[in-house]
Parts: sequence; C-alpha cells; structure tokens
Amino acid sequence: MNALSGFVAATGCLLLGAVAGCASHSEARPPAMAITETTASRAPHAYTGNSISVSGDILAACNIDFNNVDRAPKFDFDQSTLPGQDRAVLDQVAKCVTSGPLKGHALKLIGRADPRGETEYNFVLGGHRAESVASYLADLGVSRTTLVETSRGKLDAQGTDESTWQRDRRVDLVL
Repeated sequence: MNALSGFVAATGCLLLGAVAGCASHSEARPPAMAITETTASRAPHAYTGNSISVSGDILAACNIDFNNVDRAPKFDFDQSTLPGQDRAVLDQVAKCVTSGPLKGHALKLIGRADPRGETEYNFVLGGHRAESVASYLADLGVSRTTLVETSRGKLDAQGTDESTWQRDRRVDLVL
C-alpha cells in the first residue's frame, strides 16, 4: 500500500467511524454481532500487554489460560509483524472459533498504535497490525467473513515512555 492509498484508507476509517470499522479487504463482511467501541472498551481484557489483547469473554468461553503476560512480546515500533509467542494465543483462539464453544462467532480485530507519529499513519499501521492477526487466524482455518478488522490508530494510546508505548502497540480481539 503506498502512502496516498494509506492516507485514503485512514481517512475512510475516520469518516466511517469506529462501529462500522474499516476492512482491509474488498469483500463484504456481514456484521455477525453488534459491537460498539464503548462495549469493546468495557469488556475485561484478561490477556493484555502483548501485541494482542483478548477479551475476557473469549478467554472464559474458550477456557484459555496464560502464564506471565509481561514476558510476552509486543509489536515493535513501526512494525506489524506478529511476534512468535502471540501465535500460541491465537492458535487457541482459532481452535475455539473454528471447532470450540465460539464456533462461527465473529471476532473484531482492533489495531492500535502508540501516540507517536501522525494520526493518519498510525491508522494505517493499526490496520496493518489487525491484518497481520487476521491473516494468521485465516491460515488456521478461521473464515475471513467472521473477522472484522478496524483501526483506532493512536486515538486511545496512553503510553508516555517505551514500556507503556509497547502496551499501546497491539491488536484487541473482541466478540
């Protein structure tokens, strides 16, 4: 994606709003569940601080358990490549939504960035991060029609230094 198309995509995300989201694919995606940014932000994130954040309702329904969240990797600055350790988490989520208790449920993937850089750039970067997670889940058999990608860029970033900026660089997975 070149800079101009990235800017257009980010502007489209801003205009469409957080509820509609912005998919990185041209295929139409039916809304499987009504999710608003308010609902998503109130959902307990039992797995946070990594390059992904999985909501508590997904963890509970899928009976997913983790150890030492703080040791897990984060997205590197200006990167959208999924870190290796997060793949184990996504493997469990994929199994749950393909053959487990959440079979057929849609997941919203919300890409996020730290507060540094231009707003438009961070929207595009958040979108790339959500796409990275969506591609990995699709490779594990999760239907692309059940994955809704969007980006919040740096809108909700709270970091003030490198350790807290790392927590801002993630993808949230919510039902």
